[in-house]
Amino acid sequence: MFSAECQSGLDCNVLVLNKHYMAIRIIGARRAFSLLCRRLAEVVACEQGNYANYDFKSWCEVSEFKRNFEPAGYDWVSTVNFYIAVPKIIRLLFYDRLPRTEVKFNRRNIFARDRSRCQYCGKKQPTSELSLDHVIPRSAGGKSIWSNIVCACTGCNVKKGGRTPQQADPETRQTETQPRYPRPLRQRALQQLETILGQRLLVRRAEVKPPAGRTVD
Repeated sequence: MFSAECQSGLDCNVLVLNKHYMAIRIIGARRAFSLLCRRLAEVVACEQGNYANYDFKSWCEVSEFKRNFEPAGYDWVSTVNFYIAVPKIIRLLFYDRLPRTEVKFNRRNIFARDRSRCQYCGKKQPTSELSLDHVIPRSAGGKSIWSNIVCACTGCNVKKGGRTPQQADPETRQTETQPRYPRPLRQRALQQLETILGQRLLVRRAEVKPPAGRTVD
């Protein structure tokens, strides 16, 4: 049976970096400890502004020290013989890829992609004055996909009606594609990093600067 302290510790989130110190995902503490025990990952700890790396054995030893002098700085998991701190960041030792990011197809992200600008007349409008239009109408077989949906102001949308742009006169200003990483999603990712680390980090392209040297205990 787990204690209440252990349960709360195992419910914590851990930031995962690939081998090149680039953030790739957020996982639970259970999964993080599994990777550490199988020597597939190491702990990356920030200590007084410097980064230090620990394997599972050395992290257990460091946890004993931190339990005595910094108990409030970490969440904890208790075992039969000792307490171990839940790491905030782990680094995968053999994984060098980045996850493929799929942007959710919704109204907000289409407005972000088109920068709240009508794709027929080119005028920027408040979102309350914009609608979404099928470039090729649904009546003509047009699908609700990134390349066939654009922002349109009320006037242009009414003028176009159920016709194609070529039939109705207005022409789209650009060929629309699926965005790779719109601003709302980037901000959410940065907020998750700040929450887990407990401090504001300067993140450029989700890259964490590697430590200058490894700490050996």
